[in-house]
This record gives sequence, structure tokens and C-alpha cells, in this order.
Amino acid sequence: MRKISMTIAAVLAFTLILAACGKEDGGTNKPANTNPPESKSNTSTNPPADDITQRKVSISIYYPTPDRIEDRALEDDKIKRFNEVYPNVEIIKSDWQYNPNEIGIKMGANEAPTLFNTYASEGKMLAEKGWAADITELFDNYQFKDQMNPMLQDLFTVNGKVYGIAQRGYPTGVTVNKKMLEDKNIAIPSFDWTWEDMLNTAKAVADPKAGIAGIAPMGKGNEAGWNWTNFLFTAGGEIQKVEGGKVTALFNSDAGIKAFEYYSKLKWEANAIPQDWALGWSDAVGAFAQGRTAMVIAGPDGPVDQGLNQGGMTPDDILVYPIPAYEKGGKHYGVLGGDFLVINPNATKDEQEIAFYYATFDYFSDKGLESLERNILDRQKENKFYVPAVFQYFKPDAEYGKKVNELFQKHDNVYQYGEETMGLIDGKAESPYATQDFYGEMTNIIQEVFSKQGVDIKAQLDTKEKFVQEKYYDTIQP
Repeated sequence: MRKISMTIAAVLAFTLILAACGKEDGGTNKPANTNPPESKSNTSTNPPADDITQRKVSISIYYPTPDRIEDRALEDDKIKRFNEVYPNVEIIKSDWQYNPNEIGIKMGANEAPTLFNTYASEGKMLAEKGWAADITELFDNYQFKDQMNPMLQDLFTVNGKVYGIAQRGYPTGVTVNKKMLEDKNIAIPSFDWTWEDMLNTAKAVADPKAGIAGIAPMGKGNEAGWNWTNFLFTAGGEIQKVEGGKVTALFNSDAGIKAFEYYSKLKWEANAIPQDWALGWSDAVGAFAQGRTAMVIAGPDGPVDQGLNQGGMTPDDILVYPIPAYEKGGKHYGVLGGDFLVINPNATKDEQEIAFYYATFDYFSDKGLESLERNILDRQKENKFYVPAVFQYFKPDAEYGKKVNELFQKHDNVYQYGEETMGLIDGKAESPYATQDFYGEMTNIIQEVFSKQGVDIKAQLDTKEKFVQEKYYDTIQP
């Protein structure tokens, strides 16, 4: 498992800076060996026979959910501009959102979109199942390939081949409603906080009779196991090891026991979690935005966005913390996650090529920046904030990144992450094999711990280790 550590400067760079030292193409991202028209005035009357701009192609793309109005506006603008360069392409908006329990069915039925979104843990699985196209040749011919952020892009490079395109990423953190703490005269904890600090803060701010939780750890779906894994990591644990061609479970450890005992304390000692604790991602983040919990564990941009734009909060009401360390001086590991785009291997060569150009159309382009600024200004008119991802698809410290930074600094409705928090975050990559299956099995233990006091955690871990090892890991051939 690859550990990723970040200094303050590096993290701030990932937050706001992107690299693009090469020549910019104004948002067209021209394919190799072709010359697609910038406008009708310079279209050749005798285009090359292999010019993909002259062939009718239809692709279906990932389209944001209806609640993400601003993201849909950005995508609509991108589609319009893409069709100005590629008028031969029909773009179909897909309403399917990636689900690890559905992807096999979608692929088997040939119903998956040409270009679909997925998350950081899925690269190796999708590649090995044959559910992600090998785009190595397209990526190798991409003029900005050397400027992609390796922290993210490498997560979808499997055995030297490329199977996905990085979009954005984050280290999991804890988003805190500072105003709720201040209203109850609760001391604001240090950013360099510990498990005990978080437990005491959650206990102090919780008001179960009023339906107010101190913290809302996710309790259903794979996201519950994902939340919990941050505590496994900060306690010094690991999910698995890969050695000598064998994958071995490591989560049944002192660290695993400590992490579940901590969850038990949050529920039974502090009475700090929601009474109805069976919350998925949208439930927990929604509870934060609605002021029904003071803290939530997630990639920071999601709860910050909802708190500001749906919950009526101000930037002064919100603090973003790293995952607390197990003890003072310990690491603030946050599971490294992110959003990636994958091309359907069942698509034709032309469809895959066009899907790649669409995915990277706005990367490293001034037109992409112009579209982003229009989106920021549109939000400003509606008194809404733009919340950038913590990490972007690009490398830090380069010329194009300075433009992004300058753009964000121009507008007071762009949320800025605190330097102290970003200096403490320590991102840790997810395990490479059967990650979502592991999360699901840990969710089962979490539900036991939250529903029954005094659960024998060691016995639960013994059972799950045997099950995960035999059902998932023993069948893997790295």
C-alpha cells in the first residue's frame, strides 16, 4: 500500500495549483495526427481519410445528479463547446451513477455509458474484470500526460497500463460546524487533535433529546466501512498486504480492535451519534448541512458545499479538520479518495477515442478556466459558494496552476481551505484489492457495534477475517 505524505506547501499546491508547462490548445485538446476544426472557416474541404472529426460518433457520458445544479450547468457548457469542435459527435447524457454492485450487470447487459465516473478504490478491480478500457495508447499520445497529478493518476495505472483519467481527489477529513460549538460555549479543539479530543467534543455538543448528534459516522452501505477505515489507519493498522503473489488480510489486529472500540465509545459512552445511525453518505452530509450533527467524516468539499449552499452557513461557521490522530503526535491519516473517469471497453475504437477527448477537453485549457469563472460568477449572483476539490488532476507549482490560483483569489465566494489543516493531513491510499468488499464487511461489524452494547469485537474480526480472506483474497492472483 502506498503512503502519501504532504507538507503544508505541497498540500496547498494540490489544493489550488495545477501544472501545465506545455502549449495550451484553448480547450480543444486536439487528438494526435488529426487537425479538428477550430471553426467552420478553417475546415478543409478535403479532410484526411482518418480524420475522426469527419466520422459520425455517438457517446454516452456521466451526467451529474439533479441536485448538483451548478455541476450540470458546467457540463452543459462543456457539451456545447465540445460540439463546436466536434460537430460530428452526438453526446447522450446518462443518469447512471457508478455502483460497485451494479457495474458487472451493466457491463454484461452492455448498458454502461461510454464514459462513466468511478472512485479511487476501483481501478485495479475494473482493470482486472475487463470493465475498464485500456487507454494507454490514448494517454501516451496525450500532450499533457506528464503534467497529470501522479498522486491521483497512478491509482488507475495497473501493471504499467492506464485504465482511467483522474478528475479530482481528497484526503478524508472531518468537517465541523464551528457555530454549533460556539453556541454551546464548547472550546474549539486544536487542529492537531486526537481521538479523545473528537470524542469529548462530540459528547459535549450532542443533544440527543433535541435530535442533535455530535458526530454522524456513516452506518450503512460501503461508505460506513470507508469512514471506519480512517480510524484503522490512524491506529496504525492496515487492510491487507500483497507479498509473493498472495493477498493477506491484516485488519484483524490491535488497531482494528481499537478502531471498533472507539466507535463503541462514540455510541454507548458519549451518546454522540444519531439515534437513527443507519446513514449513508448523503444522509450524513445532509444531516450536517441541516444542523443535525456538528461533525461529519467525508472528503471535505462535499459537506462544505452543502453546508454553505444548502444549509445557509457561512465560511466562518465551518472548519475542516484532518482525521484525528490516535494519540498526540500521531499521524492524521485520511483515506485518499477521488473521482475518476473510465471508458467502456465495449465501446468501439472511435467511441473510446472521442470519449477520451471529451474527458480531457477542458484540462489545461483557457476555455476551461473561462467556463469555471462563469460558473463562479453565476454562483455569486445567487449568493452561492464555489468549493474546489482539495486535490486536482494536475501537478503542482506550474504556470497554468498560477492562473487557477489567481482565478480563485479574485472571487470572495470561492472557499479556501485552512493552511493549518492542510499541513496536518496525511493521505493514505486505499488497498488495491477488493476494497469495496472489505468496506461492506466492516459495515456489518459497525452495525453490530451500534445496535448492541458489549459486542465481542475480537470475535467479530476473527469471523470477518476468515470470510474476507477465503471469499475475496484467496481468489486474487496479483
